[in-house]
Amino acid sequence: MSAGIEVVRAGALTTVQDEGRFGHAHLGVGRAGALDAPSARLANRLAGNPVGAALLETTVTGCAVRPDRAVRAVVGGAPCRVTVDGRPVAWGAAVHVPAGAVLDAGPAAHGVRSYLAFAGGLEPQPVLGSRSADLLSGLGPDPLRDGDVLPLGPPRTGGPPATAAVPWPGVPAELVLPLLLGPRHTWFTADALRTLTTAAYRVSEQSNRIGLRTEGPALDRARQGELPSEGMVLGAVQIPPDGRPVVFLNDHPTTGGYPVVGVVPEPALAGAARVTPGTVVRFVRTAH
Repeated sequence: MSAGIEVVRAGALTTVQDEGRFGHAHLGVGRAGALDAPSARLANRLAGNPVGAALLETTVTGCAVRPDRAVRAVVGGAPCRVTVDGRPVAWGAAVHVPAGAVLDAGPAAHGVRSYLAFAGGLEPQPVLGSRSADLLSGLGPDPLRDGDVLPLGPPRTGGPPATAAVPWPGVPAELVLPLLLGPRHTWFTADALRTLTTAAYRVSEQSNRIGLRTEGPALDRARQGELPSEGMVLGAVQIPPDGRPVVFLNDHPTTGGYPVVGVVPEPALAGAARVTPGTVVRFVRTAH
């Protein structure tokens, strides 16, 4: 009988994620995958897994699970209180969870998303080459509910030893996003482009895995009318009718009809997964 992990407390939004699914945008299927990829990869390495193994991504409130076999586990990403059967254990390092014990990752003390990796990785049925949940398309495993059981793979032999402490990415006090202008920046006035790259926006509470929404000055258009639907990429900064930028994240739609004023390069997007509502966001024009 294969090993499994029972969900004791699902939390506000906990999903299974890996590196994501690639090469299917022409079918209308986006990437999905862990929003904070550096934290997810580090959690997997400390658990002795390949960096792309499936793990849990929590949102703000954390989650609690019970494995039916002893397992090495790592809780990283957003700092939080971690316990095993009520006893405090290390955050950000490998810990031993006995069979039947409850591993509880509490609410995030800073940031938004924590990651729970388990030796052997989670093994729900893959869809188009990935085990990731895509909230927009509905592909992959559903968000976790209390009582769910997730298959757990066998631990990899010869994995790295447990590490007591490693440096984890911090939560930015201010999110600075490099911006490559285009392809539709000419749809906006010169004053609007100046505002975009000088104003202080803030992270909206309406942000999610689809996109980081902002609050701040609206951008005025130089050109009105509708844009035919066109392909969208990860990091695209779309300007909806309210004029306030939306930065597309992993679960973004593959097409859209609102103009894209610029694109944030992928390496800068991990910070967008970490910041809390109200955090200042600044767009800085870059040429590469």
